[in-house]
Amino acid sequence: RKFARSTSAPAVVPCRIFAMVRLLAAALLLAGGHVAEACTTLAVGRKASADGSVFLSHSNDAEGGADARLCFVPAMDHPAGSKRPIYWDREDYPRYVVRGRSSCYEPKPGQTLDEPIGYIPEVAHTFQYYEAQYGLMNEHGVSMGETTCSGVFGTAAVGHGGLALVSIDSLSRIALERAKTAREAIKVMGSLAETYGFYGVGSFEGSAESLMVGDPLEVFIFHILPDPAGTGAIWAAQRVPDDHVAVVSNMFVIREIDFEDTHRFLYSDSVKTVAEAKGWWKQGQPLDFTKTYSDGEYAQKFYSGRRMWGAFHKFGVTNLPDNYTDLRVTPVYPVTAKPATPIQLRDLFSIHRYYYEGTKHDMTKGVAAGPWGDPDRFATTSNIVKGGWERSISIYRTSTTSVVQARSGGQGSVLWFAPHTPAASCFIPLSAASQSVPAPYGIADPNSLSRNSAYWAHRYVFNVAKIKYSYAMQDVRAVQAKLEEEGEALVARLDASSEAGRLDEEYAKHAQRVVDEFWALPDHIVSKYADGWADDKTPLSYPDWWLQAVGYQNGPPPPPPNNPGSAGAASPCDDASVQRCVAACPASGFARCAAACAGGCAEAAAPAPALVV
Repeated sequence: RKFARSTSAPAVVPCRIFAMVRLLAAALLLAGGHVAEACTTLAVGRKASADGSVFLSHSNDAEGGADARLCFVPAMDHPAGSKRPIYWDREDYPRYVVRGRSSCYEPKPGQTLDEPIGYIPEVAHTFQYYEAQYGLMNEHGVSMGETTCSGVFGTAAVGHGGLALVSIDSLSRIALERAKTAREAIKVMGSLAETYGFYGVGSFEGSAESLMVGDPLEVFIFHILPDPAGTGAIWAAQRVPDDHVAVVSNMFVIREIDFEDTHRFLYSDSVKTVAEAKGWWKQGQPLDFTKTYSDGEYAQKFYSGRRMWGAFHKFGVTNLPDNYTDLRVTPVYPVTAKPATPIQLRDLFSIHRYYYEGTKHDMTKGVAAGPWGDPDRFATTSNIVKGGWERSISIYRTSTTSVVQARSGGQGSVLWFAPHTPAASCFIPLSAASQSVPAPYGIADPNSLSRNSAYWAHRYVFNVAKIKYSYAMQDVRAVQAKLEEEGEALVARLDASSEAGRLDEEYAKHAQRVVDEFWALPDHIVSKYADGWADDKTPLSYPDWWLQAVGYQNGPPPPPPNNPGSAGAASPCDDASVQRCVAACPASGFARCAAACAGGCAEAAAPAPALVV
C-alpha cells in the first residue's frame, strides 16, 4: 500500500465493546453532546417517479458546527504518476483547508493548510462535481446521499489511532471524480476501502456508513463498515427495483444477499469470510447483512425505525407497523417497496420536512409542542428527569439537504439544494452541466452570521419563526412554495433552451432571488406577529386545550362582588365597576343585588349632609 501512515497497532473496536460505547453515544446525543451526522436518505427508482427520473436525497442532520457550504470541484487532468491526497474528515467547519482543489477550500486569513494523512494513485482525468459534507452529484449524473450507521466493528483513521485511510466522505468524492455510473461508483468505493482500509468518522454512534448511489438509470443502497483488522472493509450493495422506493435512516436495511444475483447485489468477499470466521454464518445458509453486521438502532429505540415508518407512510406504503421489539433482528420494514402513486420531485421535499403531521406521532401536537405547535425538540440536559424525545425526519439541526433528480434529457441531472433545516429552507436547482455555485451558497460559517449567506438567511428565518411557529410558518411555506415552483419552471425553460452557456447565470440569478426573499422574511414575521398580535391588531390567543393543560382555569379569580351595604365598602361609580358588581350577582336575588350595585353608586354620588356642630 503506497501511502504514508502510522505504524501503530490498529484501533479496532470489537462488537461487544462497541455496544457499550454506543450506549455512551446515546447519552451524549440526548444530552446535546457532539456526535456525527444522523441523517435520512431516500431513493426512488425511475419507474416509480412521475417524470422518469431517478431520485435520491440526503439530509445532513449534524450539530451546530457543521460545514454547510455547497462547493464545486472542477474537472481536472493529472500527469502520469500523480498521487491523490487523502485528508482526515473532521466534519466541522471548515471541512478542510487545501490549495488547488476548489475555491471553497483555499485558505482564508488565519487558516492553516491541512496535511494529508495519506495518498492513493491518481487517475488521468477526474470529473466535475458538487459536494457538501459528502459528494453529491457529478457531471454524468452519478449522485449520492449519506447516512451514518452502527456496525459491529469500528476503527480509526491513520494518524488518529488507526490504520484505515478512507472514510465515506473521501470515498464519495473519489467515486464522483472517477465514475460514470452508479454501479461503477460502488465498485470504486468498495475496492479502495478494501485496499486502504475504511474508518467511520462517527467514532461513537457510527462506525459504519450507508449511501444511496444513483445515476439516470438505476439506484443502489450501499452499506460499508471496517473489517475486524481495521485495515480493510466489509461492504454490500442492493439495487432498488425501478418501480420501488427505499429509505435508510442511520441503520443498515439490506437483509438476505443472493450471492448468485450480480445484477441486484454487489459485495465484498469479506461479507462471507468474516461472518464464517466469526461463526455467524455457514456456507449454504442465507446471510442477513443487517442482522449480521449492524449493531442496531443507536441513541434510542425508534431513532431509525420511526423515520422509516414515516417516510414509507408519505410514499403511500401505509400497512406497516409503528412498533416493534428489535429492528436489527426482525425485518420490520421492507428494504424497498412500491409507492402508492408516482413520486413527484416535491414529494421528497415534503418528506424531508415531515414531523409526522396528521398521525398519532404528530410532533406539532401536545404540551411539548407548546401553544404554537412547534415540533422541534432541542438538545435536552437534565440530571433529574430521564427520558427522550421522538426523532422526526425534519429536525432543527440539519445543515444541508439535497435531492438529486438524475435524468438524461434536457440539461441532464439536476441537484436541488437547501441549506439549514428544510422546514424553513428553500430548494434551489443547479444543473450537472453548471460550473459554479451561486455565491451565497459558498458562505456558511456557523459561528459567524453573514447577511451574504443563504445558510444564515434560512437559519435566521427558522429561529425568528419560533415566536409564533404555527402562524409564522404559514408565511414561510407560502414563500417556499412560490420560489420552488419558480425553480421548477426555470429548469423546464433551460431544458428547452440551447443556451447552455447561460446555466450558471440563470441559476445564480434565481438563487439570489431566493436569498433576498428569505432575508426579507424575518422583518415581515416580526412586524406581523409582534407582541402576540396579528398586524391587523387581532389578538392571537392561546388555544383552549393549552390553557386547560397549563391550569389557566386555576389562575387568579375575578374580584369579589361590590357589596354597598357592608360597612366600609367602597362604592366607585365608574361604569366598569358597576358592570363588575352586577356580573358578580347570583341568579337568586339578582334584581335586588343589581339595584344595590346601582343604588350604592347613587348614594356615593349624593351630596354629604351638613356637619352639625
